[in-house]
Amino acid sequence: MDQAKFSEDTAGKVITCRAAIAWTTNAPMSVEEVEVDPPKAGEVRIKVISSGICGSDNHALDGTFKVPLPVILGHEGAGVVESIGEGVSSVKPGDKVLMICVPQCRKCDSCLHAKGNCCLKEDIFSPVGLMLDGTSRFTCRGRKVYNFVGTSTFTEYTVMHEISVAKIDAAAPLEKVCLFSCAFPTGYGAALNTAQVTPGSTCVVFGLGGVGSAVVLGCKAAGAARIIGIDLNEGKFARAKALGVTDCLNPRNFKKPIQQVVMEMTGVGADFTFEVIGTIETMVAALESCNQSYGVCVIIGVAPAKSQLSFDPAKLLSDRTLKGCLLGEYKTRDCIPLLVDDYMKKKIDVDPLVTHKLPFIKINEGFELLRSGKCIRCILLF
Repeated sequence: MDQAKFSEDTAGKVITCRAAIAWTTNAPMSVEEVEVDPPKAGEVRIKVISSGICGSDNHALDGTFKVPLPVILGHEGAGVVESIGEGVSSVKPGDKVLMICVPQCRKCDSCLHAKGNCCLKEDIFSPVGLMLDGTSRFTCRGRKVYNFVGTSTFTEYTVMHEISVAKIDAAAPLEKVCLFSCAFPTGYGAALNTAQVTPGSTCVVFGLGGVGSAVVLGCKAAGAARIIGIDLNEGKFARAKALGVTDCLNPRNFKKPIQQVVMEMTGVGADFTFEVIGTIETMVAALESCNQSYGVCVIIGVAPAKSQLSFDPAKLLSDRTLKGCLLGEYKTRDCIPLLVDDYMKKKIDVDPLVTHKLPFIKINEGFELLRSGKCIRCILLF
């Protein structure tokens, strides 16, 4: 059906469609019918075309990332605008868009700061799972269903605030570019923007999944001479080397702490280290793996709720730098469409990060692939 006609038929009406609902933690999601309300003022309703399965979604499912339940997860989506609410001006029905969990309102302290990208309207760090007006747009079996970090892409239709929706090139292949909503900019930007990797440097990446692989691409693009990849799953090593990793380490193959191994390999420690796993132990190992005088350690992984990072403060007194990173420090609506443009111009390539594609109905199989370590990124197609 023609998109304009489609929008005309459904705009202002409740849409009934399929969505994957997490009713509880540590259980498979249930694919069932939901009602998706029309967008209110400042909101956009989107037909989802593709969505990546991210480790953060799995953290919500296993309960380490606490979110309200029941919930429609997913935050790495690409789709087409179906209809818009009053006052929306940056997108229109038929536009191709990315659905991004970090909004850019362009008005708050963070958005107005030259380097800030943690918009104060985010719903990540203390999630309430509701729209800004305190209500939900999803209903299933007569019950309110919460959204996930302002996105909810594991559904055929979702409703988001305009401030989280990024219009992209009309020619962009939606079955591929969903990775630009999270995995790719998070890792790539961690290397280029947060760490500011320098030519000829040595980098260490803890975790070689989707985001870790994007870190590798960023380090390579910045001209790193040596990239050491660390993962317990040696099945990821061949693909990591194809992306640019020069040395692969499995901590289980050594009787000493992996940071000691890195120090011995490099002599003085790495210039830049990246933690993309989300455990306290690997965060400390990443910090202790970088040079004590000028090393930069970037934390990207999401640790379990209420975790406390503990290390000897003398580790920083010598001039090491410990930094956090949110979505690669990109101002999302301004910058991420430009990354898609570079992809369309073949300046960057995210295709090697995608190892599996599944129909949306097989979403639980996709999560099993993620947990087994057999995939780098699985994309669901709707």
